[in-house]
Amino acid sequence: MTEYFSRREWFRLAGAGLAGLSFSAPVLASTRSRNVLLLIADDLGLDMPSYGNPVIQMPNLERLASEGVRFTNAYCTTPSCTASRSVILTGLHNHRNGLYGLMHDYHHFTAFSWVRSLPWILKEQGYATGVVGKLHVGPPEVFPFDFAPPVSTRNVTALAAQAKRFFEMNPGNPFFLLVGFGDPHRSEKGFGNEDNQSGIEPVIYSPEEVMVPSFLPGWPETRRELAEYYQSASRMDQGVGLILQALREAGREQDTLVIFLSDNGIAFPGAKTCLYDPGIRLPLLVRSPEQTQKGLVNHAMVSFTDLMPTLLEWTGASLPPKYEIHGRSFFPILEQENPEGWDEIYFSHTFHEVTMYYPARGIRTRKYKYINNLAHELPFPFASDLYRSATWQGVLERAKGPNWKYGKRRLRDFLHRPAEELYDLENDPDEVKNLASNRKYREVLEELRQKTLSFRKKTRDPWLILNNYRDPVD
Repeated sequence: MTEYFSRREWFRLAGAGLAGLSFSAPVLASTRSRNVLLLIADDLGLDMPSYGNPVIQMPNLERLASEGVRFTNAYCTTPSCTASRSVILTGLHNHRNGLYGLMHDYHHFTAFSWVRSLPWILKEQGYATGVVGKLHVGPPEVFPFDFAPPVSTRNVTALAAQAKRFFEMNPGNPFFLLVGFGDPHRSEKGFGNEDNQSGIEPVIYSPEEVMVPSFLPGWPETRRELAEYYQSASRMDQGVGLILQALREAGREQDTLVIFLSDNGIAFPGAKTCLYDPGIRLPLLVRSPEQTQKGLVNHAMVSFTDLMPTLLEWTGASLPPKYEIHGRSFFPILEQENPEGWDEIYFSHTFHEVTMYYPARGIRTRKYKYINNLAHELPFPFASDLYRSATWQGVLERAKGPNWKYGKRRLRDFLHRPAEELYDLENDPDEVKNLASNRKYREVLEELRQKTLSFRKKTRDPWLILNNYRDPVD
């Protein structure tokens, strides 16, 4: 198995039972370099067969999962592109690192100059650093990369060619390579499926076969958009296969830690930019050359703040003196199914686009989710691509009053949110019954409220100053 999987190979391997395949890798020799290949999808949700979607074809990612570890409870801290990527690359919540929202164009959020990112630290310690495709964070002096060729983020064959070039340029050097896919992010026309790419076989889905998640309506236009999203995701999967093939051909597979994840949930209203689970619960696959077991499933609750500490432990790189980051390494529990002490994560959202100010902080445990909407008086804002989507335009055409439902949530509740939200995730996985005012849950509310406040203090949240303001009219 040295080739990436095409669509035809997917059907062959699915019939043979891909999940049952076993792979082995020798223990990493201490004299070899410890490299990192980080693959980031753009707006991909939990859409893989092993995550519960049997319709979508993702054979290369399924193979990666069978060779490594699949996390079932991985969460971004912020369901927005730049902010989420900033956390991945700095180990700091975005309210701390300065990248409060999107970096590009007039949004213009940038990291503070004192931030020491993963590429900065690894570069200082002798690593070759490269980024191929979407980076979406800045400024360059905080996120320095030696190799950053211009390339279309949706052209997966071009991304793979540049990754191969990077491997060839660094035959004996330790390296950190980030590959940022442009798929399956929305485009102006849909999901970037307009042009065929040489060497890539389009995987076409019919609207009738897609799985409609519970937070979305099952309208024809939504199904059409989901089919387009699936196609874009399957193209990205083929790109993953090409890049992993290039890594093998370069002879670096056995000394490289491979991580695949998505920056935030799918680009539909109710997921991306929202702190509900469709926006923050994401795929995370990790393949380590040091694993003694393959095809493992890990149920630890891990946060994207944990990625940088994990990569620092893997590489042996150290932080600057007195420099602190958030999160902790999950490398020690990588091969454990249900490790103790990994039962809660924190999240922080402030902006998406510069016009989308909606700061919120909170905590998710195994059973509950608490959201503190710091500017709840404002209506919930829209990302421009989500507002333009056929799905939301369908809402505008169909909605009849505030009690009308979008998916399982009332339109009123989606657009106008209270200061505090509390959900019992075991009994209400769709997060539609707010228990914050229910006396029965008063102790739970207070516990999670205090934990969130402690988290904000520990991470030096600038928005804490709002706690000192008092309305003289009340």
